[in-house]
Amino acid sequence: MEKQGDFFDDYKNDDTALIVNEGVEQPPVVNPYLSRFLKKRPTQMSADQFVEGIFAGNTTILSQAITLIENSLPENRALAQTIIQRCQERSNQIKSMRIGITGVPGAGKSTFIEAFGGLLTSKGHKLAVLAIDPSSEKSKGSILGDKTRMETLCNDPKAFIRPSPSAGSLGGVARKTRETVILCEAAGYDVIFIETVGVGQSEIAVHSMSDFFLLLMLSGAGDDLQGIKRGIMEMSDLIAITKADGTNVDKASMARALYANALHLFPPTESGWVPTALTSSAVNKTGLTEILDKIYEYFELVQGNGYYQRKRREQSRFWMYESINESLKNSFYENPMVEKLLPEYEQAVLDGKFESFAAATELFEKFQENKTF
Repeated sequence: MEKQGDFFDDYKNDDTALIVNEGVEQPPVVNPYLSRFLKKRPTQMSADQFVEGIFAGNTTILSQAITLIENSLPENRALAQTIIQRCQERSNQIKSMRIGITGVPGAGKSTFIEAFGGLLTSKGHKLAVLAIDPSSEKSKGSILGDKTRMETLCNDPKAFIRPSPSAGSLGGVARKTRETVILCEAAGYDVIFIETVGVGQSEIAVHSMSDFFLLLMLSGAGDDLQGIKRGIMEMSDLIAITKADGTNVDKASMARALYANALHLFPPTESGWVPTALTSSAVNKTGLTEILDKIYEYFELVQGNGYYQRKRREQSRFWMYESINESLKNSFYENPMVEKLLPEYEQAVLDGKFESFAAATELFEKFQENKTF
């Protein structure tokens, strides 16, 4: 075979005007410097590293820990549970204010939280906002865009904002929100906002993990009491009529009087607190100080009469049973026999060969016969 060099040498003489250059050497197919740009996948941190970072107030590690406990993978549960247990003792030492915030759609929950949160941090508080974003029933996804509506609070070094998908949870509260509260308290946040998707009869979920329940309402939207369930008002410790600015001031004042009168019709609260209604404007920053004064007044009352401690204990018992229910559900669906038979039973129900309740009963009986502890 003729060498390449000989081929070019044949044309390097004085008898022809043709000049053939050897050309540029072709680079390799793979960039030899590619390894510089490839990031190595970080290894999973240990429980000690997570806990130390959380205690130090490292928001990056706190966010990673929250993601870990929200993860539904079975292999992550043991590590997540260890982190939660170690943060629990630190959390108990902080007399935090857990404030549940809900309201009708369009009431301006995010705008209110940004303005009110700024007031809290200006008074020396460290604030964690757990914003629950609704998940689509079709795509199962969430926008998680609450941070875009809280630009000022996002840049506040004393504030931590964590949007989470509701994932079909009761009352629009993410399933792992209570564990997230514990982690945030262990990181030194003494005020926790738990923002729910909206008003509904299932708001017992957020009420069962908060100390103070704040209901945001609008004025001028038809009958001001229309569409509000008695249960949600009975749970409320304070009703704030939002957007009380401009031409809406008089309407907001009338709505405040209506709600205040309605609250007096309910039985006395177990805490001894008398709920009331106030007006506020996140744009003009009016009424926010009055709301904060009422919250301070509430916590001074319940910490003095022992209701604060009693309610926390009752909430711990409630979530113990919730954890048991979730563990039972996980053990059922992760059982190998159930994983194998479930598609067959599902198809039989879809084909009309099996009634739904009968299929569920039979499958659960087989699970009980084959379960191991």
